[in-house]
Amino acid sequence: MMNIRPVDDRISVAPQIRPEDVPALAAAGFVGIVNNRPDDEEPGQPFGAEIRAAAEAAGLSYRAIPVTHAGFSHPQVDAMAQVLADANGPVLAYCRSGTRSCNLWALAAAKQGGEPSAITAKGAGAGYDLSGIRPLLDQLSGGA
Repeated sequence: MMNIRPVDDRISVAPQIRPEDVPALAAAGFVGIVNNRPDDEEPGQPFGAEIRAAAEAAGLSYRAIPVTHAGFSHPQVDAMAQVLADANGPVLAYCRSGTRSCNLWALAAAKQGGEPSAITAKGAGAGYDLSGIRPLLDQLSGGA
């Protein structure tokens, strides 16, 4: 059972999805999938290539922007911002729990000029506490 958490009308986040979940995502109106999880992070997780194949078969775009324990980098933030800019509809980003995906979206939104209070409120609405990255959001948005 997928636990999809809408952040706003452009992005939702979720814990790990499986290839067999992808047709339901397409039916729900998603146009793209972003994988924020590195392969082999945990035994038994589906490989990104499996999700990519399912996404392509369902007519969805797929982008891998893996985030490891090393944290977030500007190229990852820029890649996430580009995915959202290019998408012609809602995107689903996933990782192990959804937290990295939400954090990466928040950083990308701030870098694009989003207001940090609104970004943290959207994260909270989806069930994610972004207070730990609030200083980064302020810095990226130009508010620090």
